[in-house]
Amino acid sequence: MNDNTEPPVEGRRDFLKKASAVAIGGVISLVPIAAGARVVMDPLRRGGSGAQKIRVTNLDSLPKDGIPRKFPIVASRTDAWNRFPEAPVGAVYLRRDGDTVEALNVVCPHAGCFVDFRSEKKGFLCPCHNSLFELDGKIRDPKSPSPRALDRLFVEIRNGSEVWVEFQNYRTGTAQKIPVS
Repeated sequence: MNDNTEPPVEGRRDFLKKASAVAIGGVISLVPIAAGARVVMDPLRRGGSGAQKIRVTNLDSLPKDGIPRKFPIVASRTDAWNRFPEAPVGAVYLRRDGDTVEALNVVCPHAGCFVDFRSEKKGFLCPCHNSLFELDGKIRDPKSPSPRALDRLFVEIRNGSEVWVEFQNYRTGTAQKIPVS
């Protein structure tokens, strides 16, 4: 018997087999990983819905005296992974002056606080920085830290009496009216 048996030395072919197996396995495993990542990231890719036209009230509930009335905005909303049917998404002040209706978002453009209508001041007051806004949303106090006037929203009257508002929130702290999606 010959005890001169040495273990076989791995050759170039064995290396190529193993390298090919690793490369093919890596490519094959990338497909399900990429598909899973796409499913998980899909809601983030889609983003928000932006502006929505929402029925807020009827003309009968808005007196013609020009005094603003606050109305909640209730709509279905979706965040990255959840759907919330008929949830509060904000509020608006509606003001009727004769046949025209104006809408202002209640969020102050300075820091995002909700403004209050003050009848004794005939304007809107931001409780965060005591800044006053006119009935049409313009800044009353030139020293106001607010970078812009209150955000006006598009109003549409449908069927002769339904008040619809194109509701949209905007980024605070900027002079430009940048929509938040």
